[in-house]
Amino acid sequence: MQASTGFGENGHRGDFGEQFIRMLAAAANIDAARRERDRVGVDWQLGHPGRPGTRRYPIIEAQVKCTSSPDVHSEHISYDLKVKNYNQLAGREYDVPRFLFLVLAPTDAVTWSHANPDRLLLRHAAYWACLHDQELCENGTTRTVHVPRTNLLTVDSLHELFTEGRELLEAS
Repeated sequence: MQASTGFGENGHRGDFGEQFIRMLAAAANIDAARRERDRVGVDWQLGHPGRPGTRRYPIIEAQVKCTSSPDVHSEHISYDLKVKNYNQLAGREYDVPRFLFLVLAPTDAVTWSHANPDRLLLRHAAYWACLHDQELCENGTTRTVHVPRTNLLTVDSLHELFTEGRELLEAS
């Protein structure tokens, strides 16, 4: 086994988080397109053709964050998000539903993944949060977001976000 060089710089950690999400999208048969420029707080746009009789090619957008030092509580994970990033996810003034995807990864980058002939294992997990019902934040540099531990991102829950996201935006 190769010696670890530690968790790596933020770009390394961020790339792992984004590839974690891309792998889940591939497993869910969802198209994942990386945004070339991070001008509006969106890392990935996710979509699928839809089923006959349903909304055609629904899409959602996600900002992906990755941490190796999560503040885990019994019902949620606290994550400090820069106010700029928070405000790019908060509110309902978007045509496309937006989510925060929080990937939890081990501290040692060498243990992020393990492959054998039977499987590829990625550690640890991803969770999602919706900030559509939150007000914009005008003060401070960070805002603590509570990501529910029940919001584990899986193939099934990723599909459910397409319906839930649209309903959340349309709620008054």
